[in-house]
Amino acid sequence: MKFLDHLEEWLIATLMGAATVVTFLAVLHRYLSGFEIPYLQDELLKINTSWAQELTIYMFVWMAKFGAAYGVRTGIHVGVDVLINKLSPANRYKFVILGLAAGALFTGIIGTLGGSFVWEIAHTDQTSADLEIPMWWVYLAIPLGSYLMCFRFLQVIWNFVKTGELPKHDHTHVDGLEDEVKA
Repeated sequence: MKFLDHLEEWLIATLMGAATVVTFLAVLHRYLSGFEIPYLQDELLKINTSWAQELTIYMFVWMAKFGAAYGVRTGIHVGVDVLINKLSPANRYKFVILGLAAGALFTGIIGTLGGSFVWEIAHTDQTSADLEIPMWWVYLAIPLGSYLMCFRFLQVIWNFVKTGELPKHDHTHVDGLEDEVKA
């Protein structure tokens, strides 16, 4: 599981970083192209960055799908559990399992329908407008991300059954920063 956890985190961080760099370079290009500097403006206008926005959108779609699975695993999704927490422990247990199972079922269905859609679109010649890549590459994020999210729901159910605990995210903790030891 550690490999999958690290792959998920690496993919999200890489997509976020790459989208930021692509967007920054496209904005910088657009800004510098406006300066009337004879040689520089001519060279910049030869560079086509119309693809940058499309690429950034696709990277954010992939990042969101895998980020949602990360959110299930780490407990950072927003949840309204006021009523659930007022129930007796036995009923709370049942409703938590029901809610997680509903999440697993829903994401499994979305993954299956998304996989069917990708299969159908892969047999067409549809390509993206600017990048001209096959559209099934873009839509592949739906089944992959949804199945990973389904797996994460099942993983949380398994852990909850074994330990009685749900993943909880500490919003005050920052990885890499340790509390200072006062001497």
